[in-house]
Amino acid sequence: MTVRSILHYPDPRLRKKAQPVAVVNDDIRALVDDMAETMYQAPGIGLAAIQIDVPKRVVVIDCSTQRSDLKVFINPVITRREGTYGIEEGCLSVPGIFEEVERAHTIEVRALDRDGKPFTLVAHDLLAVCIQHELDHLDGKVFVDYLSRLKQQRIRKKLEKQQRLAI
Repeated sequence: MTVRSILHYPDPRLRKKAQPVAVVNDDIRALVDDMAETMYQAPGIGLAAIQIDVPKRVVVIDCSTQRSDLKVFINPVITRREGTYGIEEGCLSVPGIFEEVERAHTIEVRALDRDGKPFTLVAHDLLAVCIQHELDHLDGKVFVDYLSRLKQQRIRKKLEKQQRLAI
């Protein structure tokens, strides 16, 4: 397993739309392993392949406090949304920024697991939010897109300044 570099907003590569995985093979399983290692190392609770510059529809999530409940979603599709739930979100691609975003409280998602087997999951609360957040990445969206233009500009300037100072 390899820890990969995470792209940071406003990197234009975060705007790419991820392509479906044609076949779940050893290369995809290795990608999943690298993504999990990267997410845990960061530390985070979710990571989409596009965030490590791999434009494939692959997501890993682990909302457990023990870091022992890794969920893998390959070619995920949300089939149902219910209710609303506002929670402060952060993102490994937008470090140090936390803002409240309103999402569906309950969702149903269909996907393939790391072995290519189809499954359906009903998720609530934090897991539902995390899945929606990561699936947005697969479509080229970042959580700051839900914020006002003024907040987006402030976040962009702050992160650009941090990146300049880090060089």
